[in-house]
Amino acid sequence: MVELGRVSRASFYRFNLDTKPDRDIDLRDVIQRIALEWPSYGRPRITAELRRRGWRVNAKRVYRLLREDNLLCVRKRKFVFLAVILDAFSRRVIGWALDRHMEDELTLTALRMALARRSIQPGLAHHSDRGSQYASNDYTDLLKANGIQISISRKANPWDNAACESFMKTLKYEEVLRNEYRDLAEARASIREFLEKVYNQKRLHSALGYLPPVEFEAQLATQKMEAARRQLVA
Repeated sequence: MVELGRVSRASFYRFNLDTKPDRDIDLRDVIQRIALEWPSYGRPRITAELRRRGWRVNAKRVYRLLREDNLLCVRKRKFVFLAVILDAFSRRVIGWALDRHMEDELTLTALRMALARRSIQPGLAHHSDRGSQYASNDYTDLLKANGIQISISRKANPWDNAACESFMKTLKYEEVLRNEYRDLAEARASIREFLEKVYNQKRLHSALGYLPPVEFEAQLATQKMEAARRQLVA
């Protein structure tokens, strides 16, 4: 073949290597689609998402393909202000409000939304950082009126509010840094879409066994119903 093609032996072997089919081509395509949808997903979450889609892969192989395809970058941009309330157990966003300034009414709006979406049970605690908005009379009065215990982070202890800090980081990298909002209305609409339909319903959370919050809550409700049914049968 070398003589017929009038090429060197090295060129012939190089040609064979270059034209060898990529056994990862289908996997690469799926990884690229996931990376485009979730540009801040790292190796663990992309691996988990692949497994949910039926792929049998390990994290090392996924990381190699991410590195080879240059899918490990995300741009940075100035963040916007937001008040948010999370369900600490399921990580679900249950209240939020967005405006140009972090004033008392912003946090109150987020709290009212959360109260409207959840049934308050005895012993419920509301934890926040040491921001003045959360210590205002209007805010604390609303908590007390609903029988909610007030918890505030200790001074110079960022770990007390780690769950919310982690959420803010996620919001920055997976929503805000991916968009250029023309005005506040567009920012509010885009962030609403991310919080309600993406973060709550689709995004995989490592703390929840790589389930979205809505799916985690539904799974828990099913387990409680099954446990109650077994008690009735017994």
